[in-house]
Amino acid sequence: MKNKISIVILILMSIVSNAQEVKVTSGKVQRFANFKSQYVDARNVDVWLPDGYSPNEKYAVLYMHDGQMLYDAETTWNKQAWEVDEVAGKVIAEGKTKKFIVVGIWNNGEYRHSEYFPQRIIKDIPEPTKKLVIEEQLKNKPQSDNYLKFLVTELKPFIDKNFATKTDVKNTFIAGSSMGGLISLYAICEYPKVFGGAACLSTHTPMILKEKITFNIDADIASKFREYLRLHLPNPKDHKIYFDYGDQTLDSFYKPFQEKIDAIMIEKGFTAKNWITKFFPGKDHSEKAWHERLPIPLEFLLGK
Repeated sequence: MKNKISIVILILMSIVSNAQEVKVTSGKVQRFANFKSQYVDARNVDVWLPDGYSPNEKYAVLYMHDGQMLYDAETTWNKQAWEVDEVAGKVIAEGKTKKFIVVGIWNNGEYRHSEYFPQRIIKDIPEPTKKLVIEEQLKNKPQSDNYLKFLVTELKPFIDKNFATKTDVKNTFIAGSSMGGLISLYAICEYPKVFGGAACLSTHTPMILKEKITFNIDADIASKFREYLRLHLPNPKDHKIYFDYGDQTLDSFYKPFQEKIDAIMIEKGFTAKNWITKFFPGKDHSEKAWHERLPIPLEFLLGK
């Protein structure tokens, strides 16, 4: 029994210690290290709480992918971060949004593409492109459906149990960039009764690694996802979706792909009330760029 108690104490100490490693300028971050799942690999989950957070209030929740890139540039591989704590704290303090918390889900590195690639379209991709996707891009382990099961059936119940949250669809949002934008769009389509809004920044609409982007890839892969969207986009009456892109580095590929998705949004009844696509000339594919424009989707999705 003493050994079991000691193990629990060590785990709790590890969680507290890890939380202190994340430096923020607003609010505080609580880290749940090595969060276990029956669906995907264990990973860290960083929960940002705004200044003045109180268990006596109820907060909306924003789930964000690539959690290790959200808060502290000193801890990231490229020394850039979204600085979500700074941006979110500011829009809340200025009364531009309802109060909310942010749940940052770390990616698992090697299998990031596998977790963020919309799995349901794989069966429709023609050979030999399907072989390319499964073997080279997804490392023979497509798992975005399991990743979303982890978010919806394991992580969300944990967050709702341990924090003062508004649990309904009108107060539950999901966001990410690049492949993280793609999985956010997939999530609101797969779970429209869970997520009321999605922010998809610099969405990697080609869906394939940069060196493989060709016309055939658009015809074989991206077009299949567009067919999926025609069938599965959520009801625009009670859902909001935000897209954006630049024209530098990886973002330079996105314009023709995004324009085709925009046409589908119009076709499915989305209007300026529930959908935005913004183009940012001169902006690249980086956390610095996403930091600069993060206030826009936050105010659009979480505005009062």
